[in-house]
Amino acid sequence: MKKAVNKTVNLELVGVNGNAFMIMGVFQRQAQKEDWSQEEIDLVLEKAKSSDYNHLLATIENHCEPKDENNDD
Repeated sequence: MKKAVNKTVNLELVGVNGNAFMIMGVFQRQAQKEDWSQEEIDLVLEKAKSSDYNHLLATIENHCEPKDENNDD
C-alpha cells in the first residue's frame, strides 16, 4: 500500500480500542506530538476514511512504526 505521507509515527496499535474513531484519534495525537503538519495528518486520515474499516486500519498501521525503546538505533 502506498503511503499518503512518507513518514511514520512511533505508535503501537496493539491494545488500542478497535473503534475507528479511537484509532484515528490516537494516531492524530501521536502525529501532533511528533510535529507532523495538520496537512500531513489530514492526508493520512482522508486516505484512511476513503474505504472500509480494514482499509482504515491498514492505512493507519502503514504510517506507524513503533520504536524499540531499548534499542539505540
